[in-house]
Amino acid sequence: MKQQTFLLRDCAEADEPVVLEIIKAAFEEQRGRVHPPSSAHHKTLAILQAERQTARAIVAEIASAPPQLVGCIFYETKAESIYFSRLAVLPTHRGQGIGAALIGEVERRAAALGARSVTLSVRVALTEQHTYYAKRGYQFVCYTMHPGFTEPTSMVMEKAL
Repeated sequence: MKQQTFLLRDCAEADEPVVLEIIKAAFEEQRGRVHPPSSAHHKTLAILQAERQTARAIVAEIASAPPQLVGCIFYETKAESIYFSRLAVLPTHRGQGIGAALIGEVERRAAALGARSVTLSVRVALTEQHTYYAKRGYQFVCYTMHPGFTEPTSMVMEKAL
């Protein structure tokens, strides 16, 4: 796929149905790889709208006619940090720097808000994601477990600002 120009902007209410589809498509590759299964597989528009009551979202939009949403990221303040989640890029648009740009925008906004760091949670089984985030300056903080599990299922990573 050729490199396409994209822009980042705040998610609008009208974007939410497409954002939901982006999340589902992006997280489909995790089906069967992570336990418990990702909540992305069961996310509904109502759940997404409820999440947007506490978290902000940024979307990546391809400058085409008509414009096409191809990625998103959610973020919220947690203590002196900004926590991001649901980084999602359509599989057909990966490898173009969209995910890195979305993370960079969250980091820029976090710095502007005076946050000390940016944090994220990633599943233990997704080692390629550990590498992806480490290359962007994120470091391991701790392991966490989903309710009912006795072994770590996720890990927290952090980047100081």
